[in-house]
Amino acid sequence: MPHKPLKPCKYPGCPNLTEGSYCEEHKGLVAKEYNRYSRSSDHNKKYGRAWKRIRDRYAKEHPLCERCLKEGRITPMDEVHHILPVNRGGGNEDSNLMSVCKSCHNKIHIELGDRHPHEW
Repeated sequence: MPHKPLKPCKYPGCPNLTEGSYCEEHKGLVAKEYNRYSRSSDHNKKYGRAWKRIRDRYAKEHPLCERCLKEGRITPMDEVHHILPVNRGGGNEDSNLMSVCKSCHNKIHIELGDRHPHEW
């Protein structure tokens, strides 16, 4: 099967072509900048290795988006969402978790008021 044509790296001034958004040279730099400026400094304290294990287990048990299922659509899950956010006192119990697709996850955060529609 043929590959998609390569497109320019989104990093300003980079002449490299790539299959994704950024070339290999800038992928790590962009991720580092995102973590440095967009995430709170205590992110890894809340979402460390233990959270990854919990998230992976929950995702395996709930492989479909729970919000889409309620509306009669079958969509694979992309994220595990805390119903009551960790920074507001929520925990990692199964009763506080929900499998959602990216679209539903963004809608939830827009409804909560911590994201704007133009950010996604």
